[in-house]
Formats: sequence, structure tokens, C-alpha cells
Amino acid sequence: MERSEQASPPLSPAYSQPPAPALAPPPPPPSPAAGFLLPVPPGLEVGLRLMAASTNLAEGVVKEAAAEEHPRVLEPGAAPFGNFPHYSRFHPPEQRVRLLPPELLRRLFPPQSPETRPILGLDVGCNSGDLSVALYKHFLSLHDGETCSDASRELRLLCCDIDPVLVERAEKECPFPDALTFITLDFMNQRTRTVLLNSFLSQFGRSVFDIGFCMSITMWIHLNHGDHGLWEFLAHLSSLCHYLLVEPQPWKCYRAAARRLRKLGLHDFDHFHSLAIRGDMANQIVQILTQDHGMELVCSFGNTSWDRSLLLFRAKQTTETYPIPESLIEEGKEMNRLRFWRQ
Repeated sequence: MERSEQASPPLSPAYSQPPAPALAPPPPPPSPAAGFLLPVPPGLEVGLRLMAASTNLAEGVVKEAAAEEHPRVLEPGAAPFGNFPHYSRFHPPEQRVRLLPPELLRRLFPPQSPETRPILGLDVGCNSGDLSVALYKHFLSLHDGETCSDASRELRLLCCDIDPVLVERAEKECPFPDALTFITLDFMNQRTRTVLLNSFLSQFGRSVFDIGFCMSITMWIHLNHGDHGLWEFLAHLSSLCHYLLVEPQPWKCYRAAARRLRKLGLHDFDHFHSLAIRGDMANQIVQILTQDHGMELVCSFGNTSWDRSLLLFRAKQTTETYPIPESLIEEGKEMNRLRFWRQ
């Protein structure tokens, strides 16, 4: 992972009218979905239901967390959950997607029948949606301003963030509302997570996502929830996705985040000084996912210009259902972009 009409003020006594005869109470105001004069497309209808549910379940949690110690200000250092207002300005989405083969998802999930079965993706920590949109366009080979009427049948993304302001911006600016659904969600809230994710998956008769995207979010989970919180976060993701693409922040980013918070006179992260999982964070996350959570590291797609690895994992039980194509492996070796990690 709201607006109500204000009642008109009462007339002053000088303008009071004689009491009107009693009338039947007016009908309740229409729900947001009922305000549409045209039929709501199925994809948009799913999104509306999820957005309404996410508002009821997650908004209170987010507001309480934001109001406790960390007021919402525009300085990057005052974004204790990674909810930077203009994140894509200093970490452009293009720097990430250029490392990924455009045909990656089509090769990982080839059609198994003439009837198109959409690939379902989960983007955790989507911020204002710039990277979510860039990934969608990249994997469908869409250029700026180009749309595809059948695109939502190929790929559907559920994008979540803890900040309702960023989610609202993502909804307003998304050029593919039928294919990308944005919701407010504190992913570490088990009750909210279960309700919202299952609600989305049930629309397609699924119990898990085909692929999850965890792009520069692990540090914020780690700093706010500690070592066990990071372990649990990765456990949840690995149980929800056949494949998982992770971009871990290196340890130097932890120090920089804590330093920015101190410079602004805000309290330090509660867990920063007590973290035992530290050092080479990419390798630490590889170890947790492979040794504790039943995933295997397929490959690394190289590093971004800000020195973060893009690591692709696969659930071991997915091997027979969705084997990674040998052609992708060989092509990656030739391009010197696909590097295998040797344990």
C-alpha cells in the first residue's frame, strides 16, 4: 500500500424556514464504484476493490508509524521507510531495466496453452510507481507513449508501498491502470498482507505470484524490523513467488541512511547498532534465501551504476514447472552480463 463531503453549515436563525414535514431518510451515498456511468473494466474493478481494502486495513498502521518519531518532510534522510518523494530522480529506473533481458519473463514462463494465462508479478516497495511502470514496459517491449490493448492479458503487476501519498501519486500517473494495481500495504503486517494479496491472487485462481520484485527495499525492512524482521520478510517473499528478483542495498547504504537521519536531528533507527547480519549484504541475502527458505540463486544480472546487484532466485519446487531456459543462460554468458554465483 478517503474523501468525504462536508455537510453544509446550518442557516442562522434570521434565515430559518418553517419546519418541513418529515420525510423518509435519504438513500445512502453511492459507493465509489457506483459513481461510474460506464461499465468498469474487470482489471480496474479488481484494482478498485483492492484499493478500498488497502485503505481500510493499512492506512491506520502507516499513519501511526509516520506520526510517532519521523514526520513526513521532503529531505531524503527523513524517509525512514525508504519512502522518498522523488526516488527515481537519483536512482533512475532505466539503470535497472537495462540490465534485464526484455524477453526474460516470456522465457521463464512460456505459454503452456493457446489460452493466454497472465504472468502475475508482485512489486514490494514500489514508491510512486516509476520503476513498476518501467519494468512493465521493458518486459512487454513497449516504447514511450505506446500502449498495448491486450497487454494486461500477458502481465499483471500488484504494486505495494507503505506510504499512501506515494501510492496515490502512482495511481494518478500510471499509464497502464488495467495492468498495474497499486495498494497501500505495510508488508510486515501479516493480517493486512494476507487479505490483500489473497484478494488479488484469487481473481486469477492462483495461490502464489509468478515473480516478485524486491528492488532496494531489504535495507529498510532490516533497519526498521531488525535481523529477525529481515529473515521473516525474505521468508514471506520466498513463499509467495516462484521467482524472485532482488536488489539488495550494500552495507554502506545502511551507514549513509543512519547518518542522514542524525543530521536532521531525528532519532536513529532502533535496530541499526544491534544488527548482527551485516557486511556483504548481497551474500547475506543469498545465504538466507538459499539455506533457510528453499530458493536457489539462478544468476546475477550485473550491477547498477550505484553498485547494487540484481539477483534472480527460484523456488526449488518451481524447477520442474518453470525450468530456466538454457538459451537465456548461454546468451547471458556471451553478453558477459549473467554471472553464476559459486557457493
